[in-house]
Amino acid sequence: MTQLRRSSCPIAATLDLIGDRWTLLIIRDMMFFNKQRFEEFLESAEGISTNILANRLKLLEEYGLIEKQPYSNHSRRMNYYLTEKGQSLRPLIKTMVAWGLKHLPNTRIPDDNA
Repeated sequence: MTQLRRSSCPIAATLDLIGDRWTLLIIRDMMFFNKQRFEEFLESAEGISTNILANRLKLLEEYGLIEKQPYSNHSRRMNYYLTEKGQSLRPLIKTMVAWGLKHLPNTRIPDDNA
């Protein structure tokens, strides 16, 4: 497992894992929009690049937040699923949504096909 921690502070350690500009968006897409496949994540409005997406999926898997399973006979085609550990981020993400809607002008819940 890749060691990311700058310190033993739980806030810093959590941010080291999910505090970049992409990771929580991938989790959001899985949690609220049922995205499971690499190409589905690429369709999100934020425009993640393929190399960053591949890196974040690998990291999330290493930390036990997601798992992958092949979805066809092609060994490289995977569906990604949140684990129980990944699902446990739901209250945090819902709180972030509520805070953003209340305090950041012109924010809204994204469309699931955005």
